[in-house]
Amino acid sequence: MFTYHIDEKTTLKMLTPQDSESLFLLTDQSKKSLREWLPFIELTKSSADTEAFIKSTMKQFSDNNGFQAGIWHNEKIAGVIGFHKIDWNNKSTSIGYWLGNGYEGSGLMTKSVSAFVNHAIVELGLNRVEIRAAVENKKSRAIPERLNFTKEGCIRQAEWLYDHYVDHVVYGMLAEDWLEIE
Repeated sequence: MFTYHIDEKTTLKMLTPQDSESLFLLTDQSKKSLREWLPFIELTKSSADTEAFIKSTMKQFSDNNGFQAGIWHNEKIAGVIGFHKIDWNNKSTSIGYWLGNGYEGSGLMTKSVSAFVNHAIVELGLNRVEIRAAVENKKSRAIPERLNFTKEGCIRQAEWLYDHYVDHVVYGMLAEDWLEIE
């Protein structure tokens, strides 16, 4: 099981079914702000929905295709970060993440993404980590920019978000660049 201690207050831990209720409560309490950029929020109506998500992430892990971790801050779940999937042939992955209300703006996500990138490159031996964010999602885009990812371009109409398409900015980090920074 993946566990990564960022500092004395923050730990990344692979999600388990025991986290269903606390993760659902955080999701539900943060629904209004998360809904703007995350279409799955509308489908999360109960802790059973959250448990089904967590079980799917455990299968993802058992299939050696990445995993999702809870971001635990002061022993409370603050958000989620994970690998969408791992392309072992090309040694690449992409990362997705979100924080619940009250946890934004503290540097928590920047530290979490940094830990995930380091795990992908150093521990898993991957060569490329990608982050995509909607052009207008300035908070999400700030993370790869802060971590010196390369802005590689824009994918037009990359995601259907409720009733319209949004363009995505693509950021990439190569192992050689990350190891130089670290």
